[in-house]
Amino acid sequence: EEGKNQEPGVITARNILESFTESQEVRGLIGNLKGVFGDLVTREMTMEKFIGIMDKYQEQPHLLDRHLEWMMNSLLDIVRDNGSPAPLVHLAFKFLYIITKVRGYKLFLPLFPHEVGDLQPVLDMLVDQNPKDSETWETRYMLLLWLSMICLIPFDLARFDGNIISEEGHTRMPTMDRILKIAKCYLVVSDKARDAAAVLVSKFIVRPDVRQKRMADFLDWTLSMLSKSSFQTMEGTVVMNGMLQALAQLFKHGKREDCLPYAATVLECLDNCKLSESNQMVLRKLGMKLVQRLGLTFVKPKVAKWRYQRGCRSLAANLQAQGSVVQNQLLTVAANEPDDEEEYDIPGEIENVVEQLLVGLKDKDTIVRWSAAKGIGRITGRLPKELADDVIGSLLDCFSLNKTYLCSKISFQETDNAWHGGCLALAELGRRGLLLPSRISDVVPVILKALTYDEKRGACSVGSNVRDAACYVSWAFARAYDPAELIPFINQISSALVIAAVFDRDVNCRRAASAAFQENVGRQGTFPHGIDILTAADYFAVGNRVNCYLTISVYIAGFPEYTQPMIDHLVNMKINHWDSVIRELSTKALHNLTPRAPEYMANVVLPRLLPLSVGTDLHTRHGAILACAEITHALCKLAEENNRSITYYFSEKSLEGLKQIHQELCSRQLYRGLGGELMRPAVCTLIEKLSLSKMPFQGDPIIGGWQWLINDSLRSLPLVSSTVRQYIKESAVSALAALCNEYYINEKGEADPALQ
Repeated sequence: EEGKNQEPGVITARNILESFTESQEVRGLIGNLKGVFGDLVTREMTMEKFIGIMDKYQEQPHLLDRHLEWMMNSLLDIVRDNGSPAPLVHLAFKFLYIITKVRGYKLFLPLFPHEVGDLQPVLDMLVDQNPKDSETWETRYMLLLWLSMICLIPFDLARFDGNIISEEGHTRMPTMDRILKIAKCYLVVSDKARDAAAVLVSKFIVRPDVRQKRMADFLDWTLSMLSKSSFQTMEGTVVMNGMLQALAQLFKHGKREDCLPYAATVLECLDNCKLSESNQMVLRKLGMKLVQRLGLTFVKPKVAKWRYQRGCRSLAANLQAQGSVVQNQLLTVAANEPDDEEEYDIPGEIENVVEQLLVGLKDKDTIVRWSAAKGIGRITGRLPKELADDVIGSLLDCFSLNKTYLCSKISFQETDNAWHGGCLALAELGRRGLLLPSRISDVVPVILKALTYDEKRGACSVGSNVRDAACYVSWAFARAYDPAELIPFINQISSALVIAAVFDRDVNCRRAASAAFQENVGRQGTFPHGIDILTAADYFAVGNRVNCYLTISVYIAGFPEYTQPMIDHLVNMKINHWDSVIRELSTKALHNLTPRAPEYMANVVLPRLLPLSVGTDLHTRHGAILACAEITHALCKLAEENNRSITYYFSEKSLEGLKQIHQELCSRQLYRGLGGELMRPAVCTLIEKLSLSKMPFQGDPIIGGWQWLINDSLRSLPLVSSTVRQYIKESAVSALAALCNEYYINEKGEADPALQ
């Protein structure tokens, strides 16, 4: 049953590894490669064993760091051995690729041997490869990565050419051209080698000797390939992917002064490609990545004086009050210091770049939005204060109904994707200190809305990614701002994060909210009862949804700052949820929370629920009826425990409203049709809870109406769908038992003969 077991994909404490415990086993597998490569079955078994071990460390790849060097050296010894047959070399490279896949190539690259003597052998091996052989792509991928490291050797490549006239009298190709030819060859293939070729280009072209002789020609070639290719064909998509990767890597690793002369031309070519119209997610992502790299090339790399910097991070300095006062004074001076506008040289292309990034924030794919958000953060940090504030203003305007010309094009009112991209951008800006304290009052309402963003879409809802991104914004703000800046918003943010950590439908959002809450408790230190709540609602505790709703919520509601916001959230957002499991859990949570605020439940919540229980929306009506039942039962139990009248907490209007629910539904024929499958068990639950509460309805005509509903529900069982038949039967039987025990017995505790 949902909730009793962990939700799918939940990570528990048992999944956390502490070290690379299989190092000796891996050492044995690598050592035995020479003996197993010849037999297909043994080779496949060894490969599967190695993959199984490595995949365990996908979530914690850092545990491999101490072992990467010996694993690489052992495998490269096989590769360098001239006596190793080709199948054994390919097997060694497969093992190397598996390690690279787990740890990532960036950390793996520096470990490659990069001596002068390695250049020719690696080049020769690459020349011997068949780019179309689908069985050996790992070999080509690793060789290209290895070559990208070797080509950093600090010697002019012309030295390696020697006598370029070969023994046969033919002119040999210079080493520089051989490497470029290999890179170009693999930039247009469709396998993983293309990614490594882009890395090779970014390292090789920026060498001083290559840059002077070949950079312009290479850029001309890539732009011509881009112009000739179309993303509407498979071949064109493959070529464009390679060209965009190469350009993005080149503008990332190249020096600004070397790339700047070509940036405007590349941007113009990119605009002509119209990648935003492509249905290829990777092409749009690479286009967004290249746009931001071009934008960073247009503006000088400088740290903005105007950006917000939190106070001294030194523990020793923080312990000295006087020191912190001096630090705050220095920050105030820095914040008030005017930017020297003459230091900035902002070309016109920046407006085009920023607009494309803002449009990219609402792309339908997450990786494109994420790239655009990072681009917004990076470029805004290099702009003068006024221009940066314009960018932030455009971003914030898009969350509101007031649409400027630009926002009418990228309004975040349109899709949940746009809200997600906007939140990612806000987090990036906040993390980098680019959202000044004066903007916090504009951003906090957006965060609060995003933390509960849940829009109905057909038979389900969307917005879990938005809520997750809102937690990232809260996490970033905790790290970026001084506690004094967030004091006015602490209660709102803390309540919203607690609600998300306990009541969100998705486990990843609950855990993100818990992590953001923890970061705020640690960095800000101003969240009410932060440590106590964090202990109860930590990363692993919030993994079980039922436990969150029924146990953790009750503990947190014991702190008065959170009680009412939690109850209001359940009433406003959860009892009308599209998922019936959430509706039912919410009503049970309201039952458990009632003792924390009985007067508020009786005087505010119940009168609000009664009209909803006979409203027009099916889900709201279902949740409201169940909530009325659970709250009423909890209030009556509380009154009984305190030796008060059963109706102590209820007004006459509330009692009458509870009785009217069945009559209203019956008169409007809401027990019929598909809606009846929800209404019948809900009202049966209401009958059961009112009976268990010992409500003073003896002799009231409503008892007959309730009995009719129970009888009719049991009679109509063959007419309802099989999925809910058992649920209706159990609800009706439970209601009948409670009804008989309370209203069909006399003062002696015996069955009433008249009713029998």
